[in-house]
Amino acid sequence: MIETDTLFHAGQGPAGAGEGGLAGEPAGAPPAAEGPALPACLLERLLGCPPGTWTVDDLVELARERGIRVVSLMHVGGDGTLKTLDFAPRSVAHLRDVLEGGERADGSSLFAGLGIRTGASDILLRPRPASAFLDPFSPLPTLALLCGHEGRDGEPLPQSPDTIVRRAEERLRAETGLELHALGEVEFFLGRRGGSGETHGDDRGYHATSPFVFGEALRRRALVTLAEIGVPLKYAHSEVGLIQAGEADGLTWEQHEIEMSLAPLAQAADGVALARWVLRNLAAGEGMRVSFEPILCRGHAGNGLHVHLSPVDAGLHRGGRGPDGALEPPARWLIGGLVQLGAALMAFGNRGEDSFVRLTQAKEAPSAIFWGEADRRALVRLPVVASTPDGRRVAPPTIEFRLPDGSALPHLLLAGAAQALVLGRNTPELERLLERTSAAGAAHTARPLGVPRSPGQVAEALAQHRDALEAGGVFPATLLDAVLGKLR
Repeated sequence: MIETDTLFHAGQGPAGAGEGGLAGEPAGAPPAAEGPALPACLLERLLGCPPGTWTVDDLVELARERGIRVVSLMHVGGDGTLKTLDFAPRSVAHLRDVLEGGERADGSSLFAGLGIRTGASDILLRPRPASAFLDPFSPLPTLALLCGHEGRDGEPLPQSPDTIVRRAEERLRAETGLELHALGEVEFFLGRRGGSGETHGDDRGYHATSPFVFGEALRRRALVTLAEIGVPLKYAHSEVGLIQAGEADGLTWEQHEIEMSLAPLAQAADGVALARWVLRNLAAGEGMRVSFEPILCRGHAGNGLHVHLSPVDAGLHRGGRGPDGALEPPARWLIGGLVQLGAALMAFGNRGEDSFVRLTQAKEAPSAIFWGEADRRALVRLPVVASTPDGRRVAPPTIEFRLPDGSALPHLLLAGAAQALVLGRNTPELERLLERTSAAGAAHTARPLGVPRSPGQVAEALAQHRDALEAGGVFPATLLDAVLGKLR
């Protein structure tokens, strides 16, 4: 129990505390494990309870025990990147004020062009204790928390990516009784001077290991760092892309991937944002460059952000086939919604000029709007699920949306996926739509509908389907107007 309003006594805290908030750690290192390595999340180990139960009292006590000097409120701005607002708590009362009340910020700067007037631009950052972690890159012991946004009226800010994805979750639950879980496959290139490992040729690095790739150690550090800060992960590996020095700015580039684990939509979107943040920090510390661009060099594989989705009904994942071999109803709804909204969702998932280059290179990127079991060129795919020899699945079945790339805004993209599920559920003659857009149906179509090949075509698709995105007050009209203006 804290008896006074003094947070730290002179000299309190771990002697010589360095990078990552723990004593003696090198720059960019994951926080050191203390005791058992599991659970993977460091704060879960330190506090002895799962994130959903963490309270402000827990974080205040942690700040005393760990000698925390900085509290960093992190949040996702209108450009999809993480922002920070830092505090040096001067007392227990000040620390509580920050953790419980957050702080104001300038919404017209954070969400420029989205309808927030400069003359009335104050918004509030609201910290979420369950998102707390020790910043592994800070030169001072730093406690970070992710935040949502509220307007001057105290309501969730409509323009905020965090608000939009959470409203999509709420609408989905209210209208269907379902939740939607997701994971992103974060593909990225690492670039350095001085050549590669020992792999030669182009696009030949899939699942390669050291010494044949130089980025393995950094990728593994990213994997552990993300696990320590509470991001659920599935696996990581080197990817097929390899660009030899001389083809792109004198650097050798090799491709890697980190795949998240299934999580509720808002948490899954935060995970992608944090993965990009961690990778950028680690690459900077190693003197490397990292790129999430859809295409780094024409003619080579690009960076996708394939998204796996799983409808959840009363705790059961229903994104696959039932005992009779037929797709379960929520899976049919989601697929039906994605084949209808897929082109419109490119406004949030394929945002770069090179997004269209990636789609025309035929490097396992979707070329037409159809779904199938195995075809990696499909817009929507049903991947194989690993199982034990006795048939027990070790992961839930998922529905893979293969169109998005590394330019994606994950919060808006996943909110759109939830809206697609509701749309599919409400679609008349859904079975005919699924039959027509299946791989078999597309094969018998003279000219299957192709994915957009220009920003103008994406704008047409978005304008056509904006009602489905605005439904339930999820996507604000001002945001869609701004996106359409840029596309056109």
